[in-house]
Amino acid sequence: MNEGLLTFLPIILLFAIFYFLLIRPQQQQQKKRKEMLSNLQKGDRVVTIGGIFGIIKEIRDDTLVLRIADNVNVKMARTGIDRKVIEEEK
Repeated sequence: MNEGLLTFLPIILLFAIFYFLLIRPQQQQQKKRKEMLSNLQKGDRVVTIGGIFGIIKEIRDDTLVLRIADNVNVKMARTGIDRKVIEEEK
């Protein structure tokens, strides 16, 4: 009985290390991103995944309209937003 457990112990330890170093942090990062996307509001300054800065003019279910310049609005998927712009970046 003990020998069977000892043979699987390295595999169990390896899985635990992978979980805490790779899987868990990625899940937390995905959760933060999903929360950020769901909290987007009209007027927020954002950066798209492509690196375009803009201001959210309109939000619908899975799409939004982003003003990137005077009289230039782009309709895009909500998932195309990378992050909100903080005050120091403006």
